[in-house]
Amino acid sequence: MTIRILLVDDQKLIRDGIKSLLQLSDKVNVVGECSDGTQVANALNRFNPDVILLDLSMPEMDGIATLEYLSQQDSSPPALILTTFDDHELVLKSLKLGAKGFLLKDISLESLIEAIETVHSGDSFIQPAITENLLKNTPETSECFSAPDILEPLSARELEVLRLIASGYSNKEIAGALHKSEGTIKNHVSNLLSKLGVRDRTRAVLLAIEKGILR
Repeated sequence: MTIRILLVDDQKLIRDGIKSLLQLSDKVNVVGECSDGTQVANALNRFNPDVILLDLSMPEMDGIATLEYLSQQDSSPPALILTTFDDHELVLKSLKLGAKGFLLKDISLESLIEAIETVHSGDSFIQPAITENLLKNTPETSECFSAPDILEPLSARELEVLRLIASGYSNKEIAGALHKSEGTIKNHVSNLLSKLGVRDRTRAVLLAIEKGILR
């Protein structure tokens, strides 16, 4: 199935470039474009996209305001941030507002397609370079997301899986790295999400950073 993309960026040259790149893949199709967040509501109704590729810096209604709008809707496609800014506060704010992924515009086409497929499947995707920035700059007192007061300890294997998630590995890649089946890795991921009291991989990484589990 081809994944339908809504591209939201104020620079036409950038939109054209991203669209041209995505056209090289038969996995995705750019069905609509917006120059800022004010056009998103109509575009969602008109094009019914599966994933929103969203820039942060836009006039009138920027990416953060657009995420706030999307968070207030009964249902909306997953939003994947694609921007030139990797400020850790913007990353955290975007994820708190429901963004399912965060990428920089220097990402390769292969990684962009992988990120789109990942968020379309219901998972989260943060570019490894951004995770590294979060590890360096997010204070432990940031209270990124709510979590149980007392966390159940992770096993050595679960911690190993968590570190690979933070490095940007997919379940399939983790399975290959640890010489385990993908089903086994999925079980480990499910267990560590349960222990950390979070609902997805992104929040698991951010909470682990906040609590000092990952450094």
